[in-house]
Amino acid sequence: MIIGLTGGIACGKSTVGAMLIELGALLVDADHTAREVVLPGEKALDSIVERFGQAVLNADGTLNRAALGQKVFGAKELLEQLESILHPAIRERMQAKIEEYKRSFPGRLIVADIPLLFETGQDARYEGVMVVYIPREMQIRRLMERNHMPMEEAMRRVDLQMDIEEKKKRADWLIDNSGTREQTRAQVERFWKEMRFS
Repeated sequence: MIIGLTGGIACGKSTVGAMLIELGALLVDADHTAREVVLPGEKALDSIVERFGQAVLNADGTLNRAALGQKVFGAKELLEQLESILHPAIRERMQAKIEEYKRSFPGRLIVADIPLLFETGQDARYEGVMVVYIPREMQIRRLMERNHMPMEEAMRRVDLQMDIEEKKKRADWLIDNSGTREQTRAQVERFWKEMRFS
């Protein structure tokens, strides 16, 4: 079985992903894959340099994220061009990993961890979606604490994503992470038992 895992920023998606791995799931992480596809020698990095110039590279040939960020920040058209390079490369790499896991570990739960799963319309590709949920106010508070940022910036970041209440409505399985770690773990274990993975 292959499911999507998502949630809002600072909702604790990585925590839930780690719990699923501990129980025996295999995880394919979009953020990790996004870093992989821009390593030196990767096609996506070559395309980025072709489009944005040598100035987006560090001296050692790795991607200078800050320089690239400055180029696309606030420039919708440039950001869309960057995404048109990155998104297909990320999806292709994730799909290849999923296929590899399916071949090597038949019967194991495969989890695709994708922060913008609903926003990018990828939810239909999976057999169900698990949403890690906390209320918006808690999201803002946790983001402020985690990233040491002012409230206005935390609110702006939260508002860039689909509203967490909308994600909650669209979930096939909901993990409420607003309580203790133990309470969250109990929900993940209940899901595991109900799905009879063990």
